[in-house]
Amino acid sequence: MSFIHKPSLYLKPIFCLFVLVSITQVGSAQKIVKPPKKLSPITMTTFKNERNYLKVTYGQPSKRGRKIFGSLIPFGKIWRTGANEATEITLVNDVKILKKRFKAGTYTIFTIPGEKTWTIIFNRELGQWGAFDYPKYKDRDELRYEAKVLATEEVYESFTIYFQERKKGVNLIMVWSNTMILVPLDFV
Repeated sequence: MSFIHKPSLYLKPIFCLFVLVSITQVGSAQKIVKPPKKLSPITMTTFKNERNYLKVTYGQPSKRGRKIFGSLIPFGKIWRTGANEATEITLVNDVKILKKRFKAGTYTIFTIPGEKTWTIIFNRELGQWGAFDYPKYKDRDELRYEAKVLATEEVYESFTIYFQERKKGVNLIMVWSNTMILVPLDFV
């Protein structure tokens, strides 16, 4: 009886073992790269009903034991209204603020905090980092609104923006520490 040698019979298991070992080696050599944790993460808040959609995107700083308004955020100076990139609001439809029509679009929100009132500024220049270049684009202001400073019982650790629905529209609410600002947006 003669022995017939079939190389393919022995090569298949060896080849499979080689592939398996190679995949294991490649997989174990990979490093998982995690993005650096931001102290002020990018956050978004939205409001949507059958006809309207509004969105605010902002950097969300935290208090971390600091005195906020009148110290970290000085009174009387332009603020990006958050951290990192300037805060932006998108309106799908026109709204009214104090009976003044505010056209649909995306705007940068800047504020000038004060002890008793804040100036809320909606500016057409997008993509700004902080408020550093705001003076160059001041002529692009679409609308300014004076808002009363309200106090909260709760202390908000992180700067927070949200929408509060009401009969004729929504209130755009900004709150941090124990300070709250309310901007009424009426649906058109």
